[in-house]
Amino acid sequence: MKDKRILSKLAFAAAAACVTATGAIAHGNNNNNNNKSNLGPYIVGEQGVFYAGGTYDVTPPAGAPTTMSNQMYVFYQIPASPNNRAWSWKRTGRLPIIMIHGSQQTGANFLGTPDGRPGWASYYVQHGWPVYVIDQPGRGKSGYFPNAYGPQAANPNPVTVQQRFTAPELTNPLEWPQAARHTQWPGGPGSGVPGEYAFDQFFASQVANMPDGNQALALTTAAVTALIKKIGPSVIITHSMTGPESWFIPQANPGKVKAILAVEPTGNSSLNGDTTPGTSCGLSNVCLNFDPPISSAADLGLTKTPPPAGGVQGQPAADLKSCWLQSGKTIHQPTNLVGTPILIQTGEASYHSTYDYCTSAFLDQANVPNTYVYLPTVHIRGNGHMQMLEMNNLQIAAFDEKWLSKALHVRDRDVAWGR
Repeated sequence: MKDKRILSKLAFAAAAACVTATGAIAHGNNNNNNNKSNLGPYIVGEQGVFYAGGTYDVTPPAGAPTTMSNQMYVFYQIPASPNNRAWSWKRTGRLPIIMIHGSQQTGANFLGTPDGRPGWASYYVQHGWPVYVIDQPGRGKSGYFPNAYGPQAANPNPVTVQQRFTAPELTNPLEWPQAARHTQWPGGPGSGVPGEYAFDQFFASQVANMPDGNQALALTTAAVTALIKKIGPSVIITHSMTGPESWFIPQANPGKVKAILAVEPTGNSSLNGDTTPGTSCGLSNVCLNFDPPISSAADLGLTKTPPPAGGVQGQPAADLKSCWLQSGKTIHQPTNLVGTPILIQTGEASYHSTYDYCTSAFLDQANVPNTYVYLPTVHIRGNGHMQMLEMNNLQIAAFDEKWLSKALHVRDRDVAWGR
């Protein structure tokens, strides 16, 4: 499905980018001085759509195959080199970035915001990074096939979406203390409710999940593996439910995931973290490969561990949930993660702010180097769980790109990207 009209391709892509940026100004609702709602024009050298993975359910000895499932929709944009040289990550260090959405979501989260501003995908392409935005198998443009996946899960609920994502500050009593600090949903505090334009646009984008989370994990890991086989070494950005993909994709692709940016990942603890582990195997409900190997989750000896008495990154211990860390003389290390730069980041007002530090603590205990950032510590404030959609989304993207560029030793020699 790649556009092969060579003479007009660059001009058309540049015009399309300009239209997108102008639309962001017309429809944006951003009063945050730390965030630019207009990226400005930029040139896309190549863009297209394809599907990764996909299997026929039966291949008879004779005759045509029957139905297909497990396929994953991929939209990609590759930036044009400003000096008209062929784009090359080997020259610039800017690897392809695969953006993986979370629960009840699609890749639309990364393409734009519900009030019409540029999304993370546009930011990275404008800054010289190839971007691959997926819809997980069984979601959005990837299609849902009950004959292969079973009955679909329940429809998204606007009450739950408001309470967890768009207006947690309105819940009385607050479900978590940090919710009162939520200010960045488009339109400001209190605006994330049905009937408001940005809420309605966001809720219209919600989709039903695949009900079996372990099945979804396996299918997405396999499909992203097929994508990496096609495009080569990559960076992955995961969000929320796809937190476990942060660890399973590198395990399935040794040496090919060059950096991991886990945005509020499902992991070690949860809102119920003081009564039960968030995930049975420390980072996921399906156990990763560990060294020394384990035969079951019980071998990890997960034990409730209270937050440090002094709190974590400015958050008092009273506002944090407990972690579930390994006990015993032997600490089991997840394989294929050591040596890969890992960033785990959490918004100030998100429900994840109570426990994301635990995922970092689990990795620390297993001697897997990682960086945990509670965004207020880097002067990024007021965010809920949907960081890529909120008013300061480009401020967050700029912070992440700075971390990523340092981690990958990105160099700008002989390249002058339009910034």
